[in-house]
Amino acid sequence: MKWFLRNWTDVAYALWEHIAISMTSLAIAFAMSLVIGIVAARRPRLYGAVMTVSGFLYTIPTLAFLAFLIPLVGLGRSNAIITMVAFSLMILIRSVATGIREVPAEVIDAARGMGMDAGQIMRRIELPLALPLIVAGLRVSAVTVISVSVVAAYVNAGGLGTLIFNGIASDHPAKIWAGALTVCALAVVVDLLLAWAERRLKSGQAA
Repeated sequence: MKWFLRNWTDVAYALWEHIAISMTSLAIAFAMSLVIGIVAARRPRLYGAVMTVSGFLYTIPTLAFLAFLIPLVGLGRSNAIITMVAFSLMILIRSVATGIREVPAEVIDAARGMGMDAGQIMRRIELPLALPLIVAGLRVSAVTVISVSVVAAYVNAGGLGTLIFNGIASDHPAKIWAGALTVCALAVVVDLLLAWAERRLKSGQAA
């Protein structure tokens, strides 16, 4: 506790770096997944191909992925962000495509009967109804990325992993605890916020 009080600015800066890496990665992955998921939702062959590729990326060990990117993008935050984006795609694409597929056909037929075109149906009907499932996928991805981003410290990307690994290297338990507890707290807070958003969306649809 004494070390934390003396060095809280270092912890706060590492937390800010961790949030920047995680949220940037999630924003990019979500934008890509939204487009890919919408396109692939009605095309089974394309969906299968996309899930095969994204599933392969998901299975690559994080440290190996970071190492593979070093000759291409070097060390630093870009390396970590590309890795986290690749790691998030499978979960997010599947949640988007599944959410759209589960919209009842009679609801879509009713929208067509009202004169809506395909774009209007997607914006006004399918995406809003798929939103709870999309947020559920985002919740899983967010917690995963926040946790896995710890290893980004190995490529000098910064974040809370820097405190943890520096603490291990210098046999400094206070640094290890500060980094580990802070990343756990961040993951829990984000999970609770997205769980609340998911419940609100579901209750809004039920009403």
